[in-house]
Amino acid sequence: MIHDIMPGTEEQFSKELTSAYIGFDPTGDSLHIGSLVQIMTLVHLQKAGHKPYVLVGGATGMVGDPSGKSAERNLLDETTLNQNISSIKIQLEKFLDFDCGENSAELVNNYDWFKDFNVLNFIRDIGKFIPVNYMMAKDSVKSRLETGMSFTEFTYQLIQGYDFYWLHQNKNCKVQLGGSDQWGNIVTGTELIRRKGGGEAFACTTPLIKKADGSKFGKTEQGNVWLNKTKTSPYKFYQYWINSSDEDAANYIRIFTLKSKEDIEAIEVQHQQAPHLRILQKALANDITIRVHSEEDLNAAISASEILFKKGDEAVKDLMKMSSQVFEDVFEGVPQAKIALSDIKQGITISEALTQKTNFLKSGGEARRALKENSISVNKVKVSEEKVLNSDDLINGKYILIQRGKKNYFVILVD
Repeated sequence: MIHDIMPGTEEQFSKELTSAYIGFDPTGDSLHIGSLVQIMTLVHLQKAGHKPYVLVGGATGMVGDPSGKSAERNLLDETTLNQNISSIKIQLEKFLDFDCGENSAELVNNYDWFKDFNVLNFIRDIGKFIPVNYMMAKDSVKSRLETGMSFTEFTYQLIQGYDFYWLHQNKNCKVQLGGSDQWGNIVTGTELIRRKGGGEAFACTTPLIKKADGSKFGKTEQGNVWLNKTKTSPYKFYQYWINSSDEDAANYIRIFTLKSKEDIEAIEVQHQQAPHLRILQKALANDITIRVHSEEDLNAAISASEILFKKGDEAVKDLMKMSSQVFEDVFEGVPQAKIALSDIKQGITISEALTQKTNFLKSGGEARRALKENSISVNKVKVSEEKVLNSDDLINGKYILIQRGKKNYFVILVD
């Protein structure tokens, strides 16, 4: 989990209870799984007996960090930032203990020390300690010089550096942690502490994770995988991990779970004996879905994942109790057609539903053949030509699942 580490950092952690921090940018109301790398760093830090500080950038969120960005970001107002910070704190409380005595996690907001800091004081008290050539040498600056960079973004490293200085002076915070793209900003903070305060501070960064195929970790066709279930449902969250490759899952289980080395190696041996069972992926997905969401959400996600392969009464029961969100997630991309609720209340024959009302099948003859072959199911139950769809067939009052054979699904939306 370590990419770069400043000399003396390990010795600092070894000699005393050490306060260390990571900054999170509250530009949204949820963190995503890319943030989990940093969260897990803080979890390990706290488990080792040290004190984690979580800095949310109420002030820096108004500026925007240029690191790793190709264009300047939109700036947020104070009300939106505060709402985002509250949401992020709730997510962090699932991982960190904010009430465990001496090494309780603590959340700080840099808006608290920047709100009364005027520009004259800043350029006099902070700006004079960091030379411009030092700032220009940073990769985050050099990579943007040709396309253009505002003064706002150029000064970001000074602002982040001052965060570290303030925490060092006021909270005895001696280490800043972060992703490898933050190294330049972090060492600016250690320089400021050394030059302005005469103190000693340290830095440690984690590697940026990529998938084995080189694609970006935490991204899907729909975008980021979020920790907030309203942005990424527990089912889709679970699916992200369960669908990871063997190589990726072996890496992820070491980073995102707290399983011991021995446990992980035992899981890998089991997995290698029967790769088709995806034992490694299931161990990873189960662990992380419970910690980010809940055991109840995990069970619902597993049940939903298995619904396509289940048969009989168990399949019917699981399908009928499925939430609308999970149903839509599972059957996303399946052909759909609308039928009026009034029609369903009156009753529609299965042949009519398959043809005239939906065009799922091309003709009445095709529908009759399929029904005689016993290849049509309604809500996972085989039906005959006598079947009439009515209100009793509705899932959550608005869906009916039709299946032809093993793999062809259709969804009727009742409106």
